[in-house]
Amino acid sequence: MTYPMSRPVLLAVAHGSRDPKAQQTVRSLAAAAGELDPGVEVRTAFVQNAEPSLAGALAAAAQRHVVVVPLLLSAGYHLSQDIGEVATRAGVPVAAPLGPGPELVPALAGRLRAAGVPAGTPVVLAAAGSADPRAAGDARNQATLLASHLQAPVLAAFASAARPTVGEAIAALADRTGGPVAVASYLLAPGVFHDRLRASGAGWVSAPLGDHPAVAAQILDRFRNASDQRLCTPCGSRR
Repeated sequence: MTYPMSRPVLLAVAHGSRDPKAQQTVRSLAAAAGELDPGVEVRTAFVQNAEPSLAGALAAAAQRHVVVVPLLLSAGYHLSQDIGEVATRAGVPVAAPLGPGPELVPALAGRLRAAGVPAGTPVVLAAAGSADPRAAGDARNQATLLASHLQAPVLAAFASAARPTVGEAIAALADRTGGPVAVASYLLAPGVFHDRLRASGAGWVSAPLGDHPAVAAQILDRFRNASDQRLCTPCGSRR
């Protein structure tokens, strides 16, 4: 089936990794989002370490209605600088990051179940980490949402650049609860950070969120929200 060139473009932008498995995961996730709405053309781009670049992808989509959807789980430097500045120069709107939000809880809980984590097990929500306090705050908010769903203790931790580290959080929860601890990978794709989580000594480590249906749906939802805001910009107070 062919579609008209007038279809809007959802440009899903990931941080990027040299790991082919990470690149394939991003493309698989983007494809899953595209399958949810054939009226939207989903393309991918990367901030670094993979092609196409964001600038290159925007140039290739010139004259089209484009919305950039960051494949990021929190606010922070990559969103405001690496993605935001390039998109602003191109005059293209940028959607909110995928997290935090209740929409991601089914994906996190599903990955924990798939890893065989028993109900009630304390969990470390392990994010990549950032020196930007906004990113740490977003991870803690997601941990709160997950804890409410699981009805179990959940502590946010970071694989780099922030504290507590994943190891510190595992030790703290083990001391507090006296039992084994699981790690929920708050990552989109495999790579160096997920390798660190697997070596953390936790009783269980879930897979990255990857192309889970809830994540794909969140991408499309972020796109639609940003598109609606763009279309309503000139309408002022009109309802």
